Amino acid sequence: MPGDPTLLSAQAGGVLTLTLNRPRANAFDSALIELLLEALRRAEADPSVRCLVLTGAGRFFSAGQDVSALGAVDGQVSFRRHLERTYNRLILRLRRLEKPVVGAINGPAAGAGLGLALAADIRLAARSARFVFGFTGIGLTTDSATSLMLPLLVGLGRASEIAFINEPLSAEAALSFGLVNRVVADEDLAGEAAALAARLAAGPTRALGLTKRAFNHAALPRLEEVLDYEAHMQEIAGRTADHREGLAAFLAKREAVFRGE
Repeated sequence: MPGDPTLLSAQAGGVLTLTLNRPRANAFDSALIELLLEALRRAEADPSVRCLVLTGAGRFFSAGQDVSALGAVDGQVSFRRHLERTYNRLILRLRRLEKPVVGAINGPAAGAGLGLALAADIRLAARSARFVFGFTGIGLTTDSATSLMLPLLVGLGRASEIAFINEPLSAEAALSFGLVNRVVADEDLAGEAAALAARLAAGPTRALGLTKRAFNHAALPRLEEVLDYEAHMQEIAGRTADHREGLAAFLAKREAVFRGE
C-alpha cells in the first residue's frame, strides 16, 4: 500500500526511484513483492513517470527471498506456486515495462535479488556491491529468470562457474564480465544513477520503450516459458535432501554437507 516503509517511493521530475527497505538485507517476503508489483503497475500507467530507478536502502540491494517468511522449513511449501505468485510476475512486469529501468546496485544482490538486478535495463554498481547466485548454496536451482539473464550477459561458461561455485562476484569482476554497465564509488552511486535516469527521462521515451520491446522480442522471446520451467525445476530441487540440509545449515549458520540426494 502507498506509504509502506518497506518500499520507499520518491519522484523527481520524470524519474521514479523505488528503494527496497526491509531490514535486514532487504530480503523479500510476499508483502514486499506485492508492493513492488503495484508500484510497477502504477509507474506503467503514469505518464509523468518516464524512467525508473531500483535500489536498496542500507548496505544491501537485496539478499533475495527471506526463507523464514517462505514457510519452507517444514518442507511443505510449493515452490512452483510460490514462484508463479511472486517472482515470475515481478520479472515479467519489470521487463514488459516500456520505460527505462536503471538498477542502482548499492550492495550485495543474491538469489532473487540478483534476478531483480539482472532484469533492469542498465545496471550501475557501487564498488562495494557483490553479486551472488545464492540458490545452489541452499540446494536449490535457478529462478527469477537468472537461468536466462546470467548466461545472456556473461556467457555460459562464466554463468556456470558463478552458479556452481556460488562465491560472491565483486563489482569490478561483474563489470569485466559484462554483468554491470558501470562501477562507481559508493558515495557517488545515488547521484550517478539519478543523473543517468534524468538523461533517459529527457529522451524519446516512447522510442526507448519500443526499443526495449524489440530487444525483448529478439533476445528474450521465451522469457515467460523460461520462468515457468524454472518453477518446475525449483519444485524438484525443493523436495531434495540437499535442500533440506542446505536450508538447515543456512538457518544454523554452519557449513552444509551435501550428498547429491
